Amino acid sequence: MATLTILPSGTTIEAENGTSLMQAIINAGEKLLSKCGGQASCGACHVFITAGRKGVSKMTPAENAKLDTIVGVGSKSRLACQATLLGTEPVTVELLGALSG
Repeated sequence: MATLTILPSGTTIEAENGTSLMQAIINAGEKLLSKCGGQASCGACHVFITAGRKGVSKMTPAENAKLDTIVGVGSKSRLACQATLLGTEPVTVELLGALSG
């Protein structure tokens, strides 16, 4: 099981290893936009991994290409639809601006 903390709400949940960040965030009752159904083509699910980056899967070429087109991307940026929880360490994710509800 993977431990996920979601900011700014501070909600902490346990999720099955292999669960996408998007699905875990939604399962926790948080709001997260997606216009492409998790295909890494819209960028609406852009989040920051503020702790535990080794607890999520490596970035795919499709995710990297989409992040290159988004304003405000940094070294902690990921697309929640593409990053999966590995369960190797607790993960903290920050929902950004209008996406956090």
